[in-house]
Amino acid sequence: MEVEGKPVSYSSQVDNVRSPSSHVCVTGLQKTETSDKSSGIWPRPLALTWALMLLLLTGLLHWARMAMPVCVVTMAQQFGWSKTESGLVLGSFYWGYCFTQVLGGHASDKIGGERVLLLSTCSWAIVTSITPLLADVGPPLITMMLARFLLGVLQGVHYPSLTSVCAQRVVEGERGFMMSTLSCGCYLGMLMVGGVGSVMLEWYGWQSVFYGPGLLSALWVFCIWKCLLRGPIITFGSLWSIPVSASQVKPMKNAWLHLFKQPCVWAMVFAHLCYSSTYFTLMSWLPTFFKETYPHAKGWVFNVIPWFMAIPSSLFGGTISDHLIREGFETVTIRKIMQFCSMGLANVFTVLLCKTTVFFHALVLVSASIGLSTFHNSGVAVNVHDLAPSCAGALYGIMNTCAAFTGLLMVYISGYLIEVTGSWETVFILLSLVNFIGITVFIIFGEAKRVDQKDQSQVIEA
Repeated sequence: MEVEGKPVSYSSQVDNVRSPSSHVCVTGLQKTETSDKSSGIWPRPLALTWALMLLLLTGLLHWARMAMPVCVVTMAQQFGWSKTESGLVLGSFYWGYCFTQVLGGHASDKIGGERVLLLSTCSWAIVTSITPLLADVGPPLITMMLARFLLGVLQGVHYPSLTSVCAQRVVEGERGFMMSTLSCGCYLGMLMVGGVGSVMLEWYGWQSVFYGPGLLSALWVFCIWKCLLRGPIITFGSLWSIPVSASQVKPMKNAWLHLFKQPCVWAMVFAHLCYSSTYFTLMSWLPTFFKETYPHAKGWVFNVIPWFMAIPSSLFGGTISDHLIREGFETVTIRKIMQFCSMGLANVFTVLLCKTTVFFHALVLVSASIGLSTFHNSGVAVNVHDLAPSCAGALYGIMNTCAAFTGLLMVYISGYLIEVTGSWETVFILLSLVNFIGITVFIIFGEAKRVDQKDQSQVIEA
């Protein structure tokens, strides 16, 4: 790699990663021009190493997150929880998840997303590992709600930090591939908890499903700290110190007010809320649906197959959308098509799920629905970069914060409906209705043009 005609060594780039606080990006509606040397871009070999490690981390994160939904039926039988109480335990995660999205993005911009990920992973690994122990400390319902809340708080910084890492460390032409690869970590985590977790649940009890991701995540932290991320001690004050580059930036006046006056921004946010709330609900309640509707089915089958199919589907969606854009199709058209597949076509299979009584048919329908839902990664999820590239991380954090609130409500409402009506059909129809409203709004008002610059002269100084 060369900067201004001078070669930059691989070792110097690694040192750049180990001490990132002096040149990280600043989240906000502003733009700066920096050289590759000061921006700390990873060379390709180092970027590949980090991509693999972050993919593994995202998988472990979702294993820890999904441990409770996979175990909740067994735990409900042991502790005598009703459907509503189970919904409270599952939904407690999203209460915590709401509050650290923007904070995580801000901290990542200050000290580097890699360091925030290291600190948060260490913390939620400990919480996950001690969750089974907390069940014996006090009333299980209260302690499990507390554990889920803390897990949400600590995991809330993950995706904003990933966005910050890609903005700071990955060259612009490779960020799309990086994000599409990391998004597969979600489905990798589902495979982990669905395959290994289900076997551990059956053989060693529900406690082992929490010990697994907790110990493996602690090992991940140790490896990253010893091999990839060694540097100055992180202090609380460093989270709020203003980097030199930030003091040289002239922010755009009334930028956020201008941004949120745009209908296309609200359409994007609303579609993301609808998608996320229905997706969180499916993640939380599908294991219970299969256990109650098909009690003789093997847990590893329905907890693995749908998420296994989601990985190639996600990669296919990203590949085909990029190809069509390169072929000259309008970006906004591709974004809407991808989102329609995610929220429109997937709805068809969700509704059909209510009508089948055969396990194999239900498995195929769920796999198709989840597979199509991954096209969201090529729709609204990247539309934030189209509309506001200068503040994509902060805006995504705001979107995810709101989505966590709606996800919390939807998970609880679904548990209440199941208990009151005794019918899963009511829940699936509700999810389909929410998705239909969301995709309709996005198709009508969605755009893919940049709207974060009210006045270009205010964004960057000449």
